Amino acid sequence: MTKTMGYRDWRWLALWWHHFFLLWSTINGQTRYSIPEELKQGSVVGNLAKDLGLGLSEIFDRKMRVASEAGEQYFTVDAGKGELVVNDRTDREALCGQSASCVLPLQVVIEDPLQLHRIEVEIRDINDNSPSFLSNELSLKLAEVAAVGTRFPLESATDPDVGSNSLKSYTLSKNECCSLKIKEMEGGKTVPELVLEKPLDREKKAVHKIILTALDGGNPVRSGTLQITIHVLHGAVVIKPKATDADEGLNGEIEFSFGSRTPESVLSLFDINPLTGEIILKGELDYETTNSYDIDVSAKDKGSPEMEGHCRVQVDITDFNDNAPEIVFTSQPKPVREDAPSGTVVALISARDLDSGDNGKVTLQLTKGSPFNLKPSFSNNYALVTNGLLDRESFSEYNIEITASDSGSPPLSSKKIIPVSITDVNDNPPIFTQPSYNVYLKENGSSDLDFGENAKISYSILDSKVQDVSVSSYVYINSDNGSIYSMHSFDYEKLKVFQIQVQAKDQGSPSLSSNATVHVFILDQNDNAPAVIYPSSAALGSLSHQRMPRSAKAGHLVTKVTAVDADSGHNAWISYKLAEATDASLFTVNLYTGEVRTKRAVSEQDDSSQRLLIEIQDDGEPVQSATVTVSILLEDGLHEPILDLRQKVAEPSKKTGRITLYLILSLASVSVLSLVTFLVLAVKCMRNSRSSGSCCMRRSDCDDYKNPNRNLQIQLNTDGPIKYVEVLGGDMMSQSQSFRSCMSPMSEYSDFTLIKPSSTNDFKEMISVLDASLPDSTWTFESQQGVLCFSAKKTKSHKLGIK
Repeated sequence: MTKTMGYRDWRWLALWWHHFFLLWSTINGQTRYSIPEELKQGSVVGNLAKDLGLGLSEIFDRKMRVASEAGEQYFTVDAGKGELVVNDRTDREALCGQSASCVLPLQVVIEDPLQLHRIEVEIRDINDNSPSFLSNELSLKLAEVAAVGTRFPLESATDPDVGSNSLKSYTLSKNECCSLKIKEMEGGKTVPELVLEKPLDREKKAVHKIILTALDGGNPVRSGTLQITIHVLHGAVVIKPKATDADEGLNGEIEFSFGSRTPESVLSLFDINPLTGEIILKGELDYETTNSYDIDVSAKDKGSPEMEGHCRVQVDITDFNDNAPEIVFTSQPKPVREDAPSGTVVALISARDLDSGDNGKVTLQLTKGSPFNLKPSFSNNYALVTNGLLDRESFSEYNIEITASDSGSPPLSSKKIIPVSITDVNDNPPIFTQPSYNVYLKENGSSDLDFGENAKISYSILDSKVQDVSVSSYVYINSDNGSIYSMHSFDYEKLKVFQIQVQAKDQGSPSLSSNATVHVFILDQNDNAPAVIYPSSAALGSLSHQRMPRSAKAGHLVTKVTAVDADSGHNAWISYKLAEATDASLFTVNLYTGEVRTKRAVSEQDDSSQRLLIEIQDDGEPVQSATVTVSILLEDGLHEPILDLRQKVAEPSKKTGRITLYLILSLASVSVLSLVTFLVLAVKCMRNSRSSGSCCMRRSDCDDYKNPNRNLQIQLNTDGPIKYVEVLGGDMMSQSQSFRSCMSPMSEYSDFTLIKPSSTNDFKEMISVLDASLPDSTWTFESQQGVLCFSAKKTKSHKLGIK
């Protein structure tokens, strides 16, 4: 009986078909996401709710979940946000290996009603792997007889990454023997090869170390390295002897070996292949030790009984240029005199080379520029001889470099330094460090002048006269070191300068000598006290009596104290001061002129008898002084002042007449002395004028006046209150007359004193010093009729003329 289908059955059928078509339509729709590998857990892959057109409430209510076809749950759904997130580590190399594409298929299941969505997640490669070799080191053994261009395959590197991050290239470190080539294999695989570029030489370098680097194409680039060590072996096949056996089977199989009596010297250098009979070199040959070897070779079959054959192999060694030439002294070099003639033998030299043939032919060569030469004698023997003038004072020793070269290919060479010392010959006289010496001695003292340090030189003083006395009476010299000593103290006032001729003589043969002049200047010491010349202490003792009227006003000249000092320079500068007085408010003494004047007008209350103690001091160290006492009587009715130089002089008494006579005699003496000096200078000037044309010196000619023996020497001293100029004419060292002008700028009138100089200086420079030192004076310099003149004008003009 057929059962009819009711309404309820049709309802369930319709619902099943609805779900079927819905599921079919969902599977056909596909979504793909792309992410890099190795994302952290929780990283967002994509928004599933948005991409599938679902609301956030549907994701939670309908229990959306993700199922992986691979079985591993690499991703999950964040129900709160509807996002697909990373749930586990995604390593592209572990998931897909070397596949170029890595896609993970996922199923998204939604319930109530049931829906199935298919999505794909592409895992992109990142450069997280470096190229690597199976091992970090590779050892190769190459025979030194290997031909240039021979290739040796190397291990390839691997990189799990794909695409641009995969292995791209190789590089080889810089080395002396090999280069790198890349060989393309089937399927696009590349294999690095080591190519021999130069012949190997085990004697020069037995081991070569090279680094092979593999690089990928990532950014940044990652790399891996392989250390390659090449051991150079001899391994050269010397010969392959051939042996035959007519038998068959084991009876015809041959085995090779060295003879039973083969010496150890052969066994240490050679080896034999028992199957092929190849004799192989395994040690280092040395032609210079043994140039030939005899080797006994035995060939045996494997029959029973064994049959045996013998042969002898002779190995001749050819020479290789592996020994550098050597320089040997047949006789050691000896010192050479600096006056040795050209061709003098210095040393005998030989050259040798252990190689043979052209490899043992040696030539010697000297560096250029030395006064020596090599003279060949016989069989690689040479004589080192002089080839020019020698001078020990220029070069006391030569380091001669000799180069020995052989004729091998390539040639070898060696060098040797030969020291040759030059001995001295007495060809140079002693030389003083300067042609003349100036020595300054203090009077009343001693002096010590050291010069010369050569112990081989002896010193002596040539005899001469000083003030008609032998110079040996004044000084003596140490003959060993040249030290000059004074014999006694000197007096500047008697002797100011003298000169010594010193001779230095060496100990050579013949003995040589030279001379030098030592100028000894005596320096003044303050050993003289000032001497009062007015009032005269000789006639009146230390007390001077003066008179003055009570009507005298302020500034009245009472008297003038005059003193001189036998010393010179600062030691002769004199100053005056009032040491004691009956009434210090009434009188004053000029510091520089010694003039005694009233400070105020005389009053009725002043005592009629006044007493003054005047102290005169010089400017030396220590200070020297003298005193004079002046007694002044104040009188009424006395109208004409005594010794007032600005008014008419009173009638001379007997005492003043005597003083006047002394002054006239002094003036006459000075005049005569000046005239004699002028005549001497004039005669010298006339003698010089015959050669020079003129004795007169003009200001414009000062720059061209260079004669040191006929010059004008001037020294200006401007220290302190008294200015003075010292003038020296004629030869600097002669005893010709000279003059000094002493001026007191503090006085209305200047006094001139003519004395001898204490030192000298350049005249032209002195004029400029005069202008700068006395700004309120006008200095002039002129030449008239062979007379040199200079003058300084203050309130009046003063002129000093010198012939």
